[in-house]
Amino acid sequence: MEPISLPDPGIPAGSSSSVAQEKFRVLVGVTGSVAALKLPLLVAELLKIPGLEVKVVTTERAKHFYNAQEIPVTLYGDEEEWQLWKGRSDPVLHIELRRWADLMVVAPLDANTLAKVATGICDNLLTCVIRAWDLSKPLLFCPAMNTAMWEHPITAQQVEQLKGFGYTEIPCVVKKLVCGDEGQ
Repeated sequence: MEPISLPDPGIPAGSSSSVAQEKFRVLVGVTGSVAALKLPLLVAELLKIPGLEVKVVTTERAKHFYNAQEIPVTLYGDEEEWQLWKGRSDPVLHIELRRWADLMVVAPLDANTLAKVATGICDNLLTCVIRAWDLSKPLLFCPAMNTAMWEHPITAQQVEQLKGFGYTEIPCVVKKLVCGDEGQ
């Protein structure tokens, strides 16, 4: 069966054109950590890399921390997942995004979504993309949560579970947090 193309904004699923192969496609996942306020900066920096194409998948909670008008790339959320599919032959957005991307980076990965991914829960567009992810492609995750949450014993177990799936952790840094605490 031939891969399908999505209607506007368009995701060239499985495209074999030479133009499509010249681009390296990065799918950015963003979750409800306060660190999501850096999404506009992250996307801007990625777009400085020649030949890179970027799309963003957001959770509903992440939307609280950034202005969608400041994101100059296609932004997908739960609503788009359900609007796209109407019947049996229609494309399924989380599968089409998985096919489109060469690499996925989840930045930030909040404690809630970390727990979901570690246990296989897929109840939104982002967690569905991750659950369907092609494990032959890289998936990078950047944990971001309050130090007290980071230091909870379950967090280390969940991070190890993601590494066990073959995902790559981008470690958190020590700094002054938005809440005023200093720590990871």
